[in-house]
Amino acid sequence: MRSSSKLSALAVSKMTKPGVYADGNGLYLQVAAGGSKSWLFRFMRDGKARKMGLGPVHTVTLAMARDKALECRRTLMAGSDPIDTRQAADQERRLAELKGMTFKTAAEKYIAANKAGWKNAKHSAQWTATLDTYVFPICGDLDVAAVDVGLVLKVLEPIWTAKPETASRVRGRIESVLDWATVRRHRHGQNPARWKGHLDHLLPARNKVAKVKHHAALPYADLGAFVAELRQAEGVGARALEFAILTAGRTGEVVG
Repeated sequence: MRSSSKLSALAVSKMTKPGVYADGNGLYLQVAAGGSKSWLFRFMRDGKARKMGLGPVHTVTLAMARDKALECRRTLMAGSDPIDTRQAADQERRLAELKGMTFKTAAEKYIAANKAGWKNAKHSAQWTATLDTYVFPICGDLDVAAVDVGLVLKVLEPIWTAKPETASRVRGRIESVLDWATVRRHRHGQNPARWKGHLDHLLPARNKVAKVKHHAALPYADLGAFVAELRQAEGVGARALEFAILTAGRTGEVVG
């Protein structure tokens, strides 16, 4: 019969020579060439020798390692491979973590990951504002994997004709968040917010509903008289407007 409990806590702490040292019942202390120490559980499965790491000595004590080895032996007695059982548990835990992400959390993570590449803070603020106003009240607290075409339309239809520019941006932002979630494996399948070949069959094109309204403009023939009158006016505002007319400068350039 194999002896057990050959090692002691003191012996483990003093062990420095590289090698593998048996404690008994499948538990081994492994000392690496660099001096690091860890625990191994060795066993036979389907005629093949296998070994399973149980953790480093600085974290797992001898008593803890023996408890872990006991659990492994019980798993083997139940007909299962302890390595496969641990891997299955890890995968199940990861899947549970993935399934718990709401659309709002996914959107926040998408913004955090991409805002450094956006032109300015205003763009990030616009993203947050439109999602807060139009999207989160409908699907913010739902699992991101549960967002489907019905929910997307519930967000877009009330504003698609009334606010076409805003609605178009909201659609694109939903699509981006869902694409991010798909790549990060929080959902799968086609994106329900995609436009081409999908929503373009359910909603009218933006140029069909958006009424183009140009800014009021002074007729070119009246410009000379207007500038002459403007030059009679005092103040920085008048000079700035004249500068803008003469240079076609942008507002920010003129103010600067």
